Amino acid sequence: MATSYRDYTSPNTEFTYDLRNNTFFRKDAGNFINALGIQQLNTLGNTSILDIFLTTGNVIEPHIHQNASELVYCVTGEAVVSIVNPFTNQLLNFPIKPRQVANVPQGWWHYEVALTDDTHLIAIFDAPVPEVIFGSDILRLTPASIWAHTYCLDEAKVKDTFAPITRTVVIGPPLDCQQGSTPAPNQGQSQWQHTSSQYPHYSYSSQWPTSSYYYYDAAAYTQPPEYGQYIHYPELAGYTYNPPSQLQTAYQQPYGYSAAY
Repeated sequence: MATSYRDYTSPNTEFTYDLRNNTFFRKDAGNFINALGIQQLNTLGNTSILDIFLTTGNVIEPHIHQNASELVYCVTGEAVVSIVNPFTNQLLNFPIKPRQVANVPQGWWHYEVALTDDTHLIAIFDAPVPEVIFGSDILRLTPASIWAHTYCLDEAKVKDTFAPITRTVVIGPPLDCQQGSTPAPNQGQSQWQHTSSQYPHYSYSSQWPTSSYYYYDAAAYTQPPEYGQYIHYPELAGYTYNPPSQLQTAYQQPYGYSAAY
């Protein structure tokens, strides 16, 4: 635990909390995430957790935590925790069942796929408020022209492919997904939009946007907005969305190491 200078005689000192009172993200009744950080429990040290519930085939989308490592503990069900090791350039897949864990070092690209219904995972972080950069934001906020030019792709096909990604996904597939495919997390070791000069949710900048956890109910946003439309998500205390004016200017290092936004 980090050194604390809290006045433990204060009547505002908190020692317990019900995570059901702080839902970070809700896709539907079977797929949602509750969160606990220092804003919810003020005696926490350098630790926080996400309480994750998933049904078969649902995915915590690829993302990084630029300020924390993540230990994933399986309570019920079964999931695969997949990570990319930036030192070996390998995709590693770790199936976990109840009482098993998988560890994700700070800043490493990773995702989780539920293999059974009623999968319950607890993600434990070594930071009082974990930060996150989601893959859906990287895909949709980087101009299609950059993807096409950098990787020698067809820009029209890039635009068409990424056009359905109009907001942060968090738990995929989105509710309005028509593809109907189930991911195969153990297959392949190498697998892994916007046309103007501005990102749809942020003013254009040289770094990915980032936020601490904010609450978002996917079921309330089943109708996609017009492309490029700004969307405001409701907030809960302690997991605050950072609007464009609050983005910092430091440039993100590969895999999120030691860089702030």
